[in-house]
Amino acid sequence: MSTEKLGVVEENGVSRRSGFEEGVDRLVALGRALSDPIRVKMLSMMAEGRGCCDFSGSGVPADEGEEGICVCEFEEDFGMGQSKVSYHMKKLKEAGLVREERRGKWSFYSLDRGAAGELLGEAADRLLSRPENDPERQSGSGRC
Repeated sequence: MSTEKLGVVEENGVSRRSGFEEGVDRLVALGRALSDPIRVKMLSMMAEGRGCCDFSGSGVPADEGEEGICVCEFEEDFGMGQSKVSYHMKKLKEAGLVREERRGKWSFYSLDRGAAGELLGEAADRLLSRPENDPERQSGSGRC
């Protein structure tokens, strides 16, 4: 079977995926990100914004009104270490839901509202659309 029949295209030795496959990958990453209740709670915390912590005198570079939640806030709120928080943030970033901003040695995370809305809309479109309306799905896969 040729790579063309499999939908694999190579350009300069680099495999290219179709838009449909990339969309599926984004949907899978979104599903993984939302599959853990802790990550959903972290997203909710970011959506509400920071307001629980006073960093004055702590050395953490966060002023009133600045966006983003410090890893230390997640550590305290969820009772977990920095490496576990970083693992969860990695999954949220891979899905494109979260932005990271470095301030010195601290990382601050915030919800990327625009990207989240776009991803959730794309997920709804993909899951609710009918195959006959999607030209990429009509490429002759031979399935019913």
